Amino acid sequence: MSEQQTHFGFKNVAESEKAQKVAEVFHSVAQKYDVMNDLMSGGLHRVWKHFTLNTSGVKPGDKVLDIAGGTGDLSRGWHKRVGKTGEVWLTDINSSMLTVGRDRLLDEGIVLPVSLADAEKLPFPDNYFDLVSVAFGLRNMTHKDAALKEMHRVLRPGGKLLVLEFSKVWKPLSPFYDIYSFKALPIMGKLVAGDAESYQYLAESIRMHPDQETLKQMMVESGFGKVDYHNLSAGVVALHKGYKF
Repeated sequence: MSEQQTHFGFKNVAESEKAQKVAEVFHSVAQKYDVMNDLMSGGLHRVWKHFTLNTSGVKPGDKVLDIAGGTGDLSRGWHKRVGKTGEVWLTDINSSMLTVGRDRLLDEGIVLPVSLADAEKLPFPDNYFDLVSVAFGLRNMTHKDAALKEMHRVLRPGGKLLVLEFSKVWKPLSPFYDIYSFKALPIMGKLVAGDAESYQYLAESIRMHPDQETLKQMMVESGFGKVDYHNLSAGVVALHKGYKF
């Protein structure tokens, strides 16, 4: 019997291969990830993350799980907000990204618990966290429904999930966005990170990710209530919020 297929960018691959292929992308880009984020978004990724932090409602003493936390931007913000009585876990499935994030935070004097963790099989107890966040990571997961259910499991009743992710851009902008994504991004990737292919994949993965309404429905089907989203930068990204009741 042939193995179940999934997408890796615009290509179809066996499910067992996708995680490895995604891992190779992020091992390749880890050292230049922050520089490329600034270049690709014109610095807007910082605004999107700031909006996520500021609208989260996180307060001192809260427990926060940062999934696919990468180089630690959100974890740094959560750490400031939960204070000494709170708890923030920086997690990622990719060891290169996690190492960059951990070291970067340590250089700033921020010491957090860190875990090499698969979002589809989280190593945390039920009903533990007040908030779970995942920024620009959900689209790379093979079984998004399984990951969303795990996020729901580890949240306490009343807890909140925040998903910050690329989404479906406002239609009139779509042709210009396509030119930028498929022409400019791989060139920037080659010049700055020495890797055009990984940035070609990143552009493709954005197009394959569920649009705003589809992701909202996926969150509802995973058990979340009061799910809503806020478009940022004309839908280039969207912030989805859902609660565990």
